[in-house]
Amino acid sequence: MKIIDTSVIISTYNAPAWLEKVLTGYNNQTYRSFEVVIADDGSNFRTTNLIEKIKKKVFYPIKHVWQEDSGFRKTKILNKAIQQCNSSYIIMSDGDCIPRKDFVATHVEYREKGYFLSGGYFKLPMDISNQITKEDIYLERCFNLKWLRDNGLQPSFKNNKLNSGSVKGFFLNTLTPTNAAWNGHNASGWKKDIITINGFDERMEYGGEDRELGERLLNYGIKSKQIRYLAVCIHLDHERGYVREDALAKNREIRNLTKREKLVTTPYGIIKNYQIAQGIAS
Repeated sequence: MKIIDTSVIISTYNAPAWLEKVLTGYNNQTYRSFEVVIADDGSNFRTTNLIEKIKKKVFYPIKHVWQEDSGFRKTKILNKAIQQCNSSYIIMSDGDCIPRKDFVATHVEYREKGYFLSGGYFKLPMDISNQITKEDIYLERCFNLKWLRDNGLQPSFKNNKLNSGSVKGFFLNTLTPTNAAWNGHNASGWKKDIITINGFDERMEYGGEDRELGERLLNYGIKSKQIRYLAVCIHLDHERGYVREDALAKNREIRNLTKREKLVTTPYGIIKNYQIAQGIAS
């Protein structure tokens, strides 16, 4: 029986073309003792059909965790996916983020008890996102700056994410002013720590819902470690029709309370305890 010591949760919603590229990236990983758990927030049959097809082609096991489409409920499906993970360590990313071949290996190398890892992503424009083929992924062309520049990528300091290497990457991780927060597109931690703080707050919609989980991990005493220039994934472009100002405002209120009261757990997480919720609100 294959040893699985790492679970990769990938969130998705009705983007099978992007998800196929992402799952291809995981089939190119140098580290192979992992499973993929797809947290599907209500995609239609096209995503289900894709997953069933991909299962027969990749070396890693895939578990498809699905819930009915009822608006943006990413936190709820992520909590369901967390419970379905078979390993003690969880990497979280999105169905629009193609991992470089050392992505999982990097998370495994830097994981440490008492810490969670914070990565980033390299954002691509839509024209390049559409151009990327399976061959580009397997040959790592889509992570090659020359190939990207030849296909229209503009110069930027952020391009260092793709060619930093271990020494330069460590140096840039030390210097970056970006906080080592829990980023939903590229973060990892121990399952027992995530379960202890009761997972994601399911009241939260898009906008900081991942950061809030990280803030409770920090309140619990878990430290964060920056790996944004070492654990590389490229982000495929897409529309964001789910962004709403009222949801952003509500999320800010929840995060402010978490930080002000130094909350460790949420009554709106994996285990529901609304009596505690009423006590916090009163």
